[in-house]
Amino acid sequence: MSTMSVGLTMFGAMLVLMAVRVPIAISMFVPGALGYIALSGWDPLLAHLKGAVYGRVSVYDLSVIPLFMLMGAFAVQGGLSKALFDFANALLGRFRGGMAMAGVLACAAFGSISGSTVATTATIAQVAYPEMRRIGFSGRLATAALATGGTMGVLLPPSVTLMVYAILTEQNITKMFLAAYVPALLAAAGYILAIALVVRLQPGQAPAAQAASGREIATAAARVWPIMTIFVVVFGGIYGGLFTATEGAAIGNLLTFAITLIKREMDLARLLACIRTTAQTSGMIFLIFIGADMINAALALSQLPAQLADIVSHLQISPLVVMGGIMVFYILLGCVMDEMSMILLTVPTLFPVIMGMDFFGLDASDKALWFGILILTVCEIGMIFPPVGLNVYIMNGLAKDVPMVETYKGVVPFLLTDAVRLALLIGFPSIALWLVHRLAG
Repeated sequence: MSTMSVGLTMFGAMLVLMAVRVPIAISMFVPGALGYIALSGWDPLLAHLKGAVYGRVSVYDLSVIPLFMLMGAFAVQGGLSKALFDFANALLGRFRGGMAMAGVLACAAFGSISGSTVATTATIAQVAYPEMRRIGFSGRLATAALATGGTMGVLLPPSVTLMVYAILTEQNITKMFLAAYVPALLAAAGYILAIALVVRLQPGQAPAAQAASGREIATAAARVWPIMTIFVVVFGGIYGGLFTATEGAAIGNLLTFAITLIKREMDLARLLACIRTTAQTSGMIFLIFIGADMINAALALSQLPAQLADIVSHLQISPLVVMGGIMVFYILLGCVMDEMSMILLTVPTLFPVIMGMDFFGLDASDKALWFGILILTVCEIGMIFPPVGLNVYIMNGLAKDVPMVETYKGVVPFLLTDAVRLALLIGFPSIALWLVHRLAG
């Protein structure tokens, strides 16, 4: 077999293993190791593994991932989600469908603390879904709004997926955080607009508006001070240059843990549960890192990425057409893979392709940041895109009274706003880069 054939065989074998539900890390490691043996032999493989595994997991920058994940676990245990939802609902309850809009905003705010899509969706849904159903929201709109709102955890700092992309492409994590904010606000605005249109066209999907009094709004606002404190100290310090992202994550852990103690929401059992959850998830992510490194090393030996980059560079088509094709590829890949695996597997191959093309005269740093935001946006779409959509499955587990097909029908308007947002981000990179240029130079 030619080296190109070996590379394609490895990739195909990996997809087959994933399709039959073999763990992601193993699905990447085994074909990668076998391909490495086919291309170089046993001794080179063992020599590679001797240093590659330690070299990957000993990187200091990776410590930011478990630190932010632990902060998110403390936030979940601290009962911060209900305060966020109550405040958002007090502000938006005066509009028809306002509680669904509040669910979206609560997901955005909680995602900016937890950094986890799954944790955001599950936590806010447990608070918001029963209340939405109690006052008369349809199961379709309630589950679709919360599943979609939870996807913003992919994009909003401290998103684990965002940090992994920054580490893989050797980008400044602080700049990646800044680049994500305007697209995330655009996403929230699009989702709220989608809810407003749905309840206007189909009034039966949501009950009549229920306006809160000024006192109720003030009371709800007073309960969100812990979230505001954490956000201002952690991200204000990071963006202000007072400390690095890793140091900010450590400070955020101390603040969040202290708040849970003040609110008497933390005991030894809950503390151990937070540590165990963080350790398990971090271990899974690091194993995926190792598996992705293995198959990417074998693919590099097969010269598949280099040949792909060469083929694309010689195609007489617009770079924007290439970018559009890559986005479609990610959406399709999202039907069989989670966003973390997608990034770890594909970015080492596709990143050089993008960096070798000209997009609106962007320099290398801006191009890397822009491409990262586009990938994260498509990962958001994949979280609710049929036939998989991880967030839809999470909502189905929490809302057993609503058939999954109803939730898939409900996410269609949100997917349409995602398509518009993705087109705007591709056509106007300044949407993602404006805040970076203003605050980071």
